[in-house]
Amino acid sequence: MHFSSCLCTLLVALVYQVSAMDTVIGLYGETVEVPCNNGAPKPKDLFITKWKYDNGDLLTQLKDQDASVIATDKYKDRVSMAENSSLLIAKASLKDEKTFTCMVVAGADISEYPVKLLIHKAPTRVEITALAAELEIGKPTQLGQCSAPDANPAANITWFKNKKHLVADEKGIIISSKVNVDEVTGLTTTSSTLQYTAEKGDTDALFTCGALNALSSPVSFTVTYPTERVSLHVISKGPLMEGDNVTLKCKADGNPLPTSFNFHIQRKVVKVENSDSYTVTDVTRDSTGEYKCSIIDNAKMEDSKNITINYLDMSLSPSGKVMKSAGESLALNLQTDASGELRVSWTKDNGKLDKMPKFDKLTYSDSGKYEVVVTMGALIKKASFELVVEGIPVIRRLAKQRGEDGQHKVLTCEAEGSPKPTVAWSVNGTSADESPYVNGKISHKLTIVPTVNLTVVCTVSNELGQDTRAINVSTCSSDDSDTTKLVVGVIVGLLLATVVVGLAYWLYMKKSKQGSWKTGEKEDGSTEESKKLEEKIEEKLEENSQKVEV
Repeated sequence: MHFSSCLCTLLVALVYQVSAMDTVIGLYGETVEVPCNNGAPKPKDLFITKWKYDNGDLLTQLKDQDASVIATDKYKDRVSMAENSSLLIAKASLKDEKTFTCMVVAGADISEYPVKLLIHKAPTRVEITALAAELEIGKPTQLGQCSAPDANPAANITWFKNKKHLVADEKGIIISSKVNVDEVTGLTTTSSTLQYTAEKGDTDALFTCGALNALSSPVSFTVTYPTERVSLHVISKGPLMEGDNVTLKCKADGNPLPTSFNFHIQRKVVKVENSDSYTVTDVTRDSTGEYKCSIIDNAKMEDSKNITINYLDMSLSPSGKVMKSAGESLALNLQTDASGELRVSWTKDNGKLDKMPKFDKLTYSDSGKYEVVVTMGALIKKASFELVVEGIPVIRRLAKQRGEDGQHKVLTCEAEGSPKPTVAWSVNGTSADESPYVNGKISHKLTIVPTVNLTVVCTVSNELGQDTRAINVSTCSSDDSDTTKLVVGVIVGLLLATVVVGLAYWLYMKKSKQGSWKTGEKEDGSTEESKKLEEKIEEKLEENSQKVEV
C-alpha cells in the first residue's frame, strides 16, 4: 500500500511520452513475442516496466526484480515477460488481435510503446473437389471447386493450368469465389469455382489451385471431342511379298476413340468391332489395289492406301541331274516374271560366272553344279542343275623317259574320259603315281626296270568303253649300245664329207691352172680365190672335227 502511494506520487512528477504504434504479426496457436520499444536496449536508469491493454494491466517488473503477473482474466496463465522486456503470449488466437502497450519508467520520463498484434494462419490445406467427370471441347463445364479452410486472413485462391496462371476472361474461363467465417474460431474458408471451356490441346493438361504458397494436388480430365480425321496405316516390316499377311490399322483422332470401323477390301466391306485393325492373310499379286477404312457412323470419314504386292517367278530348264556326252550341245532356258527390276547371277561349283553359260560343244570341263540366283529387292529365287559330261576314255599321250639314276624307265599314260577311267598296264612296276582327276583328265605314271626289250600296253577304261596303246621299251644297256652306234655313224659320215670336199677342191684347182695356161692370164686372181677356198675348207674340217668329238 505504501509502494502504490509512492508510485502514484512519483508518476505525477514524471514527463509522460507516447510513441507511434508498431504492428506485429503472430502465428495462430504459437507463442507470440510482442517487443517493447521495438526491441531497443533497456535504459540505464530503468525503474519499472509494465504491459497493459485496453481492459487492464497484464504484468509489471521493477528493476532487478522478476516480472509479476497482475492480469486476472484469460491472460492470467498465458502471459510472461522476456529478458528484453518483450511480452510473450502463449497459444495465440484471433481474440488476441488487439493493441498492447509497453510502459517504461526511467528517470523522470514515462514512455509508452503501443503495439498492434495481428494473428495469421495459413489454410489447413488447399484441395480441388467436385471434379467434372470429363471436359467436352467447346462446352463450358464446371471443372471443380478449390477450397482453402481455416485461414486468417481469408486466402486468395489462384487457378493454374500446366503451372501457368489462369486469368478469368468471362468467356472460356470464369472464376467465382466466396468466403465463410467460422463463428467459434473466427477463421475463414475460401472457396473458388472454375468454369472452363476445354480445347483439344487440353488433353492430359494438369490443373492445380493455390493459396498462400500452398498448392493443391494436380488433377487432369478426359477431354472429349468428335473424330475429325481418319488415317489408314499398313503394318509391314518391308515391301509386301506374295504369301505375306498384311495388317491394316485405322486410326482416328476423336476422344473417346471409335471402337468399330469398316474396312474396304477389294470392293468388299468388312465390319470390325472393338478393334481398329484387320489382317489380310496370304496375299497374292492379285491383292494389289486400293484399300480403305472408315468409321461406322460416318462413312465419309475415311482414308485410303494403294498397296502393291511384289512377286517373282522363275523357271530353269533343264533341272536336276543332266547326263550328256562329250561333243554334244545343251540349251538352257531361263524364264522370269517379276513386279520390278531383276538381278541375275550364275555360279558353277560355288564359283561366280560372268554370264549365263553356253554349251555349243560340251567338254569334260563343263561338268559341275550350276546355280542361278534371281533377286528383286528382298525376294530371292534359286534354281540349279548338275551337268555330267560322259565319254569313252581316249589315251591322248603315251610316253617313256629314262629315270634320273639311269637305271629305270618312267612310263606316262595320259587319258580323257568320264566317268573317271581306270588305268591298267601290261607289266608290273614300282612307284605308280596317279594325278588328280580334273575336267575329265587323268595321268598315270609307272616306273619299271626292263631286263629285256619289251612292248608295254596302257589300257584305260570306264563303263562306256576302253582305249589301248602300246610302246616299245628297251633295256637300259641296249640304249647305251644304240648310242655308241649312232656316234660312230656320225663320225664316219663327217669323214666322208671331208674327203668329198677335199676332192672337189683338188679338181677345182686343177681346172683353174689349166685355164690360165691357155688364156695367158695372170695367176694372181686364181691364187687369191684358192686361198679363200682353202680357208673355208679348213673351217669346215675344224667344225666336223668338233662334232666328231661330241
